[in-house]
Order: sequence, then C-alpha cells, then structure tokens
Amino acid sequence: MYGNLWLIPFFPLLGAIINGLFGKKIKNEAVIGGIGTLMIFLSFLVAVQNFFRLIGDTEKVHEIVLASWMTVGNLQVNWELLLDPLSAVMILVVTGVGTLIHLYSIGYMHGETGYYRFFSYLNLFAFSMLMLVLGGNALVMFIGWEGVGLCSYLLIGYYYEKKSASDAAKKAFVVNRIGDFGFLCGLFILFWALAGHGVWTINFVEIAANAHLLEAGGALITIITLAFFLGATGKSAQIPLFTWLPDAMEGPTPVSALIHAATMVTAGIYMIGRMNILFAMAPSTMMTIAIIGAATAFLAASIGFAQNDIKRVLAYSTVSQLGYMFLAMGVGAFSAGIFHLMTHAFFKACLFLGSGSVIHAMHHAYHHAHLHDDPQDMRNMGGLRSKMPITFWTFLLSTIAIAGVPLFSGFFSKDEILWWSFGSTAGHPIFWIIAVCVAGMTAFYMFRLVFMTFFGAQRTDPRAKDHIPESPWTITVPLMVLAFLAVVGGYVGVPKILGGGNHFGNFLAPVFGPAQELHNLNAHGSHALEYTLIALSVCIALFGIYMAWLMYMKNPALPAQFTAKFAGVYRFVFNKWYIDELYDFVFVNPCKRFGTFLWKIFDVRLVDGIVNGCAWVVKGVGAGLRYTQTGYMYNYAVAMVVGVVVIVGFYVFG
Repeated sequence: MYGNLWLIPFFPLLGAIINGLFGKKIKNEAVIGGIGTLMIFLSFLVAVQNFFRLIGDTEKVHEIVLASWMTVGNLQVNWELLLDPLSAVMILVVTGVGTLIHLYSIGYMHGETGYYRFFSYLNLFAFSMLMLVLGGNALVMFIGWEGVGLCSYLLIGYYYEKKSASDAAKKAFVVNRIGDFGFLCGLFILFWALAGHGVWTINFVEIAANAHLLEAGGALITIITLAFFLGATGKSAQIPLFTWLPDAMEGPTPVSALIHAATMVTAGIYMIGRMNILFAMAPSTMMTIAIIGAATAFLAASIGFAQNDIKRVLAYSTVSQLGYMFLAMGVGAFSAGIFHLMTHAFFKACLFLGSGSVIHAMHHAYHHAHLHDDPQDMRNMGGLRSKMPITFWTFLLSTIAIAGVPLFSGFFSKDEILWWSFGSTAGHPIFWIIAVCVAGMTAFYMFRLVFMTFFGAQRTDPRAKDHIPESPWTITVPLMVLAFLAVVGGYVGVPKILGGGNHFGNFLAPVFGPAQELHNLNAHGSHALEYTLIALSVCIALFGIYMAWLMYMKNPALPAQFTAKFAGVYRFVFNKWYIDELYDFVFVNPCKRFGTFLWKIFDVRLVDGIVNGCAWVVKGVGAGLRYTQTGYMYNYAVAMVVGVVVIVGFYVFG
C-alpha cells in the first residue's frame, strides 16, 4: 500500500544528480530551476498521496524495508522507512514548503554564478532531510542528520569567495559536529543498554517496544537522553550551540528560509518527538530541555531587539521560536511542539522569503544608482509598502501570525505551548511567565521590523528610492501561498476550549499518546484559568505591538533616547550578550593556540625534524662517500691494494 514511499526522497536525489552532473552544460536557468523544482514537487505529490492514505488507514505505523544494509552479529540493520503520523506531517512540511522555496529561488538566484550548483545543493538538502524524517532506524536517520549538516555547510558557503560566508559555513559545520558527537554517544549507549537485555536493535519501533527494559528516571536513561539532547541543541540552535545560526544568514535568502526556518533547524525537535518514549522516562532530562528552551527563547528574543540587519532579526526570532518548541517538548507537550513547528514553518518561511524580496529590490535599486549601501540594513529602508504591496501584505500577515494575534496560526500553536507550560505535570508557572514575556518581546521586535521596513519616511538614498520594484511572480507567488498558510494553518489544531476538536493533536496521538499516558504527562486546570491565561497572553502580545508602534511610528525619537539613557544595556544586547566573544576566549582562541603549538613544536620541530634529520644524515653520508668515487684508475688501484692488505692482515693476525 505504501510501496511508493521511497520515491519521496528519491526525486530530490535525482534532481541533485542531474543538475550536479549536467547543470554546467545545460546552462539554461529555466531548465535547471525547473528540474530542481519539479523534483521536489513530485515528492510533495507522493507525500500528499501517502498522507491521505494514512488518514484513512486504521493502522497508523508502517515500516517499509527497502534493502538489507548490514548484519553484525545479532544486529540486523536495514535501509528502512517509517511512515506514521509524525513523519507524515514532516514530509508534508519539508516537500510543501520546499517546493515553494525552490520556485522562489528561480527568480531570486537569477544571474548568479553557479546557479546549477545552488539547485543541486538545494535538492540534495531536501533528500537528506527526507531521509532524516523517514528513517526507520537511528542509522538511516543519522545519514540524513549528517547530510543536512553537509548541505548546510555547502549552502551557507555558497558565496565561498566571500570570507564572512566561508567563515560562517565552517562555524556551522564545526558547531554541528559537537552536537553530532552527542547524538552518536546517545545512540551507542542506548544500543549497549538494550543489548544488555538481549535486544539487539536500533529500529525506532523496536526501541519504543523495549524501552520498559530501562529503568525510568534512572541514571542510564538520563545520560542517554541528555546525549541525544546535546545533538538536538546543535541542529536546532539552542544554548549553548546556537551561535552558528545567526551567522548562517551569510548564505542566500532561500537557504535561510529552507534550512534555518522550516526544516534543518527542526531536526532536533523531530528527533525528540521520534524518541518521545525515552525522554518521557527521564524527568530530569525533560526539565533540562524545558529550562534550556525557555532560556534560549528569552535570550534570542532580547538580542532581536537591537539588530538592524533584516535577516538577523529573523534569525534570532528563529532561535527564540525553536526555544518555544523545546519548552513544549520539555513539559511533555509533544503534539504542541510539532504543531508550532508546522505553523512556524509557514510564517517564518514567508518572513524570510519576504525579507529576500526586500533585499532583492534594494539591491536592484542600489545597482541601478551605482551605490554600495547595505541592502539588508533596515535603517536604509522605510516606506516600502507602497513600492512593494504584495511583499508588504504577505510580510504583515506572517508577522501578525508570529506575534500570536488571535485567529492566526501562531496564536493557536503558542497558546497550546503556554497552557502546557503552566498546567502540565512536567511544567511550572515560571515557564509560563518566561514564555508569555517572550511572546510580548516577539511581537515588539517583529513589528519594529515591519515599521522600520515598510512604514514611515523612506530613508533610502534619493538616487535609488525611485528604482525599488516589486519582485517577479516567481518570488511573490510563494509569498502569497505561505501567507495564506500562516493565516489558516492553525485551524487544524484549534483546542476544545476554543470550540475546536484539536484534530492535529488527535492525529499525532498514536505517536505521543502511549508515552504521555504511561508517564502521566498531561495539562490540567479549570476552563476559567485557561481562558484567563489566553487573555493575558493576548494582552501582552498586543502591548508589545503597541510599544513598537509608539517607538517607531508615533515617536521615532524614542529609540535613540532610550539607547542613550541605557547605553550599557543597549551595547550589551547589540553585541549579542558577548557570547561569541566569550566562546572565542574560552574555546576558540585556546584551541587555536594549542593547534599552533602542535604545528610549530610537534609538527615542524619533531615530526618534520625526524624526517628532515634522516634526509640530512643520508645527505652527509653521501657527501662523504662521493670523495671515494674520483674516476681515476690509480685511486681505485690503491684502494684495492689497501683492501687486499687489510684482508690478508685479518687472516694472518686474527
């Protein structure tokens, strides 16, 4: 019934191979972009087909074995795919949003050197992400896990001749390797623990069935889940491994939308959801996840206050929203976390692509006017809503959604997380306080972005301000589709208290329900309390919007007055809490000094010294022996006579 599931990752892989091998010869941008977009769209069609099959199927978990991979002792590892409600949601998000971003890229990347290379990388990334979410065992997942890391490196460093881009790519690669080390440690310890009970497996279904063999709340399950969580902090940019994501904005904007809003950064969330039974058995790890998620949400939101680069504001917003999702997973709201993952994919992809539309237009204007101003600096914008109406309205709708305004998608998913953070058996009111404050902060800095970019006086150089166009249809159509989803996407998960049936949560219940019931993970409280919390969160979000309007529309002089009065606080936030500098001081520079020591002392003096010393000895011996080879016969005759005398003397006197 699900025999064509393998086509979902296969089509993007085929596109990557075609464009990678033949794109340079094809040269035609329409053909190259069309191949890349068609391949991911075909995957989307197959994903939709299998999604609706699964809805109508009474059996919600299906394993499809493609081939045998390896047999080691009692361990049998297959190339296998797993289709259940969780992976079904993920493949729809990856292929659906991915198709729109591929279409967007056709217009956005027009004229770029290496156009074929970009689409090859983009398709390869989609293949890796699909293998990650469809993998039926931990090794297949890890292939995808490493694949998205590689593709992230390639795409962030697309402009490899630009030092900041190549540095950002290397930073992302190295930081993610730290997380990957945690993932592998967790996998090794889990395999060893289950093998100790006679269960030789890394299959997700079998792990869930045998998780009871491990002691709930024990040290072993805590170590395993903390190691996996370290892997999640790397991929999903959480404290302490979040610093790579803002720097990754050096890549082209479609990369920011696909990798750093809708897909790769959600891999850690997905992995925790896939192994939810293990995490539910480790309350200490769950509390750690909730604390890290809440702290990351707050820290990133505060940094977003002071950023002037339009993409960096969105980057820190992504880190903050990922913190929300981790908070949800930490308090046992697995369905709510995945729900916010989906709605966030819609509105954040739209916001990133909208920012790309603005950058595209500003770059065009500056190029036309022969200027070299920064096309991403919001201080050079303003008043763009009349120049770019489609971009403006789609951006505004997505901003309203992320701010948590009622009736938009972000409101429903955020409300679910807020309720669980307050009323869950694994939650605490302090989590709700932090989360609701972050909601107000998000509303403030996102509307600050909107007001600085699209409203007020136009601050663009007069020579360029009349040359700002609306983007072509390949850019605006994806924006309109994503904006529509940002508005209506939340209605699949309207909670019962607001008159809905929480269909999204019910759909995911076969995946998360057993662990939540077994370990008593639920949210409880009166309807009056829940209505009160909803009202408070909405009021705080509206207050954040009002403060942004007050400071950037009604009285634009206020921000400068505030920064002058609190210069130290502003400098601290503007410089991102000096976390990069701290990491440089504690980790990076000592590693560089140690590496320099190994190079100049161990490598140059010891290793090279031994090698060069051997050469010098041979050279010296050879230089001495060359005097015995004069080419004169009498010298050789004398040598022969001396030799004969020595030999005779040896035998006579020896």
